[in-house]
Amino acid sequence: MLVILFRMLSALPLPVLHGLGTALGWLVYLASPSYRHRLKDNISRAGFASSLSDAIAEAGKNILELPFVWCASPERVLKTATIENWDVVQAALDAKRGVIFLTPHLGCFEILAQKVSTKISLTVLYRPPRKEALKPLVEGARARENLALAPANLSGVRILLKSLKQGGVIGLLPDQVPQQGEGVWADFFGKSAYTMTLPAKMQQMTGAPIILSYAERLPGGKGYVLRFVLFEQELGSTPEQQARAINAGMEQLIARCPAQYFWSYNRYKVPAGVAAPSAEKERP
Repeated sequence: MLVILFRMLSALPLPVLHGLGTALGWLVYLASPSYRHRLKDNISRAGFASSLSDAIAEAGKNILELPFVWCASPERVLKTATIENWDVVQAALDAKRGVIFLTPHLGCFEILAQKVSTKISLTVLYRPPRKEALKPLVEGARARENLALAPANLSGVRILLKSLKQGGVIGLLPDQVPQQGEGVWADFFGKSAYTMTLPAKMQQMTGAPIILSYAERLPGGKGYVLRFVLFEQELGSTPEQQARAINAGMEQLIARCPAQYFWSYNRYKVPAGVAAPSAEKERP
């Protein structure tokens, strides 16, 4: 049923979907106290409270653009996305050490891998949805020519590492909350967030440059602009320092268009089996 609904919605023009998404964003915000509290709390902590109204609308657009990005024909989808500064990526490719793309929940992160895969082969880390009904929809939507999916487990990590060692290109969502044993606590906008250590480990094992990337959503449903920023922070020597450096890079990227970050995402949750950071334990 959900697949049918998504395919029906995908026939609508992107401006219409973004218009409906704005309404949906406000409806969910007003109807759900828990959603409203998390979104307001997260965006205020980060210092972007002035972008609250826009963030509410952008969150709704994020949801209703998925049928278009996942189910519309590749020709329709890719026509809406333009690349601004591919020279940053090309310089990294020319070094022939592989490339690590880090893409946070910023803008239309789903379209980025699709567009990049039209220029180079790409392998992205993929965590299957919890609901079984969503699995065929998500996996089918993300599978594209030159775009391979690596499961978020040890087997998938091996696939990513092998690709990098062969000079390949991989993609990760660095602000996705990892599972027990896959992360450390590191500051993210002034609060401890359980942060994955995989990107830094991959970089240190291969020497591959890290490139931060995002697809900014244009107003009026006019499409997306993909932008790339070379990660130049010092990673440090400990997992905690490395995770904080990655988070700092994400903070700087998000500051470019703060309204389009997915602030309602439960970034500060404590994963099962993970002890809360000491600072959090001390709070009443």
